[in-house]
Amino acid sequence: MPILLEVTPMETTKRPVPLHIGKPAWLKTPIPTGSVYFAIKKDLTQRKLPTVCEEAKCPNIGVCWNTRTATFMILGDTCTRACRFCHIKTGNPQGWLDTQEPMQVAESAKGMNLSYIVLTMVNRDDLPDGGAAHARQVIETVREVNPRIRVEFLAGDFQGQEEPLDTVLQSGLDVFAHNVETVRRLTPRVRDARAHYDQSLSVLDQVKKKAPTLFTKSAIMLGLGETREEIRATLQDLRAVEVDLVTIGQYMRPTKQHLAIKEWVHPDVFAAIKQEALELGFVAVASGPLVRSSYKASEFFSQAQLVREGRR
Repeated sequence: MPILLEVTPMETTKRPVPLHIGKPAWLKTPIPTGSVYFAIKKDLTQRKLPTVCEEAKCPNIGVCWNTRTATFMILGDTCTRACRFCHIKTGNPQGWLDTQEPMQVAESAKGMNLSYIVLTMVNRDDLPDGGAAHARQVIETVREVNPRIRVEFLAGDFQGQEEPLDTVLQSGLDVFAHNVETVRRLTPRVRDARAHYDQSLSVLDQVKKKAPTLFTKSAIMLGLGETREEIRATLQDLRAVEVDLVTIGQYMRPTKQHLAIKEWVHPDVFAAIKQEALELGFVAVASGPLVRSSYKASEFFSQAQLVREGRR
């Protein structure tokens, strides 16, 4: 049977919260603290390794870092695209690559004693292969230094090219993730003009056809003006290309320069959408206001494995 990761909001209410009064109680999180959190922050700073946890202002950073889980962002900290929801800076790195990055990430994972690592990337349209060869080198180095580690890679779309996908799939990763982010209608407003809804579906489709046993994963943000019918259609599109794992969370505006939030989606709605997703056949679903694409990734993967093996 499919498995469900329960997401328990800090507080819920049956009444919708007006948009003008700010975050509802169920979205409020404590300021990150703790010795492990600060030790990890110090290590990452010394190694000059950006994490999506910091760059994207993830609300779960304290929880994840204090359980020694972090999502490393590779290929630099500058994205060649400018999606209107994303806090990562945009620009043109002009082909720059950090040759020390593969070993730095691998050694940091070893120092943190990770058994599961999530690697994500900025889009690198300035590179002919979109950064695929570098990503492969990072993954292979992480595995070499940490033989028992599991690797999840949250990839860009590589402009839909097949060869970069082949390069990445040769690295021996365990989960290939690529986010559609939003519903079809809102994609032109939410994502960069070079990021197409059907292109993202094509990437996920190609990966599953090339590596049928590899878990594929995607994520959707809610609160941007989508309808329930559009959410269901997006989930159906993901299942049509045999995506195994899906995460569904609330969009939170990083700054006033980013897209405005149209709705604070109630936890009860997330629960209902989760049930719909499970009925569509996803192996595992995480759905809740604070869920992000890397949310409890290690637990998500382990439980999905049990489902596949018929033990749950």
